Amino acid sequence: MKWLLVIFVAAIVLHSEAKNFTRCGLVQELRRQGFPKDKMRDWVCLVENESSRRTDAVGKPNRDGSRDYGLFQINDRYWCSNTNTPGKDCNVTCELLSDNITKAATCAKKIYQRHGFSAWYGWQNHCRGKPLPDISSC
Repeated sequence: MKWLLVIFVAAIVLHSEAKNFTRCGLVQELRRQGFPKDKMRDWVCLVENESSRRTDAVGKPNRDGSRDYGLFQINDRYWCSNTNTPGKDCNVTCELLSDNITKAATCAKKIYQRHGFSAWYGWQNHCRGKPLPDISSC
């Protein structure tokens, strides 16, 4: 019986696709995804304050009933679909919770192109006009 429990727990751990980035690991991944160097500290600050660098983060319901998903806390009201069919402005499902952040990064860049960093309250409240994270050792 105990071995079944061990196998079950191991299967869950191995199946989990979520990732909790270190700060430098996040910087490296954002570079790989083509985020601009001159805005890197802003992106790191945004991610740290929106999802704590966790790809599996799901926000509490917002006032309008929508939710925010993944590393960049992408909102399901405008940007991602809560169904199994990709949709809304980023043409993705809200399953942006895996350690492969390519779809989430593409969507986040689209949001930024339209609205800048002010699209995210985490950036507005914790990053705008404040000291940004030190990534010089990354």
